[in-house]
Amino acid sequence: MPSISIRGAEMPASPIRKLAPLAEEAKARGIHVYHLNIGQPDLPTPQEGLDALKNINRTILEYSPSAGYPSLRKKLTEYYKSFDIELTADDIIVTTGGSEAVLFTFLSCLNPGDEIIVPEPAYANYMAFAVSAGAKIVPLTSTIEDGFALPPMEEFEKLINERTKGVLICNPNNPTGYLYSRKEMNQLRDLVKKHNLFLFSDEVYREFIYTGSPYISACHLEGIENNVVLIDSVSKRYSECGIRIGALITKNEEVKGAVMKFCQARLSPPLIGQVIAEASLDASEEYMQTNYDEYVERRKCLIDGLNRIPGVYSPIPMGAFYTVARLPVDNADKFCAWCLKEFDYEGETVFMAPASGFYTTPGVGVDEVRIAYVLKKEDLHRALIVLREALAQYPGRTR
Repeated sequence: MPSISIRGAEMPASPIRKLAPLAEEAKARGIHVYHLNIGQPDLPTPQEGLDALKNINRTILEYSPSAGYPSLRKKLTEYYKSFDIELTADDIIVTTGGSEAVLFTFLSCLNPGDEIIVPEPAYANYMAFAVSAGAKIVPLTSTIEDGFALPPMEEFEKLINERTKGVLICNPNNPTGYLYSRKEMNQLRDLVKKHNLFLFSDEVYREFIYTGSPYISACHLEGIENNVVLIDSVSKRYSECGIRIGALITKNEEVKGAVMKFCQARLSPPLIGQVIAEASLDASEEYMQTNYDEYVERRKCLIDGLNRIPGVYSPIPMGAFYTVARLPVDNADKFCAWCLKEFDYEGETVFMAPASGFYTTPGVGVDEVRIAYVLKKEDLHRALIVLREALAQYPGRTR
């Protein structure tokens, strides 16, 4: 029998989805599963987007331009301008979700064997996209004790060599909810400029910042305009994960030219998704504020509840809608699987993502989980009760 590729063998399984079969088996047994594992918002998509979907009156669902519809790209420039990010439509390439934006960024900017420094824990699929491009992620571990703050620049310097091509950040961060400060972003700017590196910045959660500290985009950093590639998506801010519309943004003409070759090879981003995304840009301030206020309340419910459970600790996330929590367990992978396979409390259980899958460094994060607070407060409150009971019954509890 022929063997699969090295790339296929090295492709990591998703820590977010790998336990999904166990969750489905639990449901088949009649267990109610609280999904805390994945960033799928339960808040409604803007009515503007839903109306656009319902009122499509095209007679042909044709290919769109490879870079996306000009009307959507032009409208996006106004959206970014509201965050003091000055762009032209030509700086924006519409992609099939933020995931394709990351993949095309890596394929366009990295050679096989090139290295990217990534503060960890980090969004797990970055590793998958690096494997796809033949590149290597070099992790720099942030710690729960420090609230997952950016490690000192001296630690970055130690990792830089002739193969280093860039630094990748997610701001606000998935999975930790950390928000990088102006000082940290300026330090990254200076590092990138000193070593002539790319700064890849995933900023899909900019709407969800819960502190008075400002949102500092990589596009705000002066002097490295041609080093920056920004990754974006409509999935989270408009609860539109399924329409698969993202964006790759850069002022670097050489990078844009390379990315466009990959865009042309895949022909076009989703037509229907672009129609919905363009309409959703007209979502009202009331819609955005209502969703924001809901996440503020959910964050308080979850973090307060977690830190009241004996042996559990979670720092307060300042952005996005995730937190990484430390649990009093021997192994979070085993605990999360046990919750789905062997445990229920009054017919209910919890589905969380083991945090080990968000680290590249072996053996790190073994007692941590990522939790998404994308459920209504009543469900979060109940999920916390179930989690407390699970920890009390778990045979591998450590403290």
